[in-house]
Amino acid sequence: MSITRKRKKELRKLQDQATTLWESQQVLLGQAGDIAREAGRQLGNYNREQVVPGVQHTYEKYAAPYVDQGVKTSKKLYNEKIVPAAGAVIGSAMSVWDAANEKRGDLAAGRGFTSLDVGKYQKKAEKYGKKAAKQLQVSTAAPKKKRGAGSVIAIILGIAAGAGVLYAAWQTLRADDELWVADDPLRAPDA
Repeated sequence: MSITRKRKKELRKLQDQATTLWESQQVLLGQAGDIAREAGRQLGNYNREQVVPGVQHTYEKYAAPYVDQGVKTSKKLYNEKIVPAAGAVIGSAMSVWDAANEKRGDLAAGRGFTSLDVGKYQKKAEKYGKKAAKQLQVSTAAPKKKRGAGSVIAIILGIAAGAGVLYAAWQTLRADDELWVADDPLRAPDA
């Protein structure tokens, strides 16, 4: 079965319209992609310039004092309540360990069971407890801020740049007779 010329012409016309539509859609999609990229870039700029500073300001104004107070309170509670209790437990455990080792040594030496010197082990428990508590404590002082290598290099580069600007200004403004050019070198001097 064959297609008539009229149908072929209509099909070619329809195919041309479809191709034109496809090309225009591709151009339209390309332009939409460009607009979307630019919108994303502008949104990033707006976020960086407007949103982030506002959020930081609000955090510093409202939340930061409570967070700092909470951290200080937690450190204080930890250092004043938990650390001494943990130190006492560790000290007691260490003194019991020492007592057990001493009794094991006495039994191995053939001295048998003798009475324990409780005062001696209490002192050891206190000593071990203080040592453990000292190691467990959290510093409540603010950490010291130190200058890093980057800030030192930046300061040196800033000083060098400032010296370069001052030297250029001095060279520009100094009055050197050798640097001046006569207005009209061909004219004879006035007598």
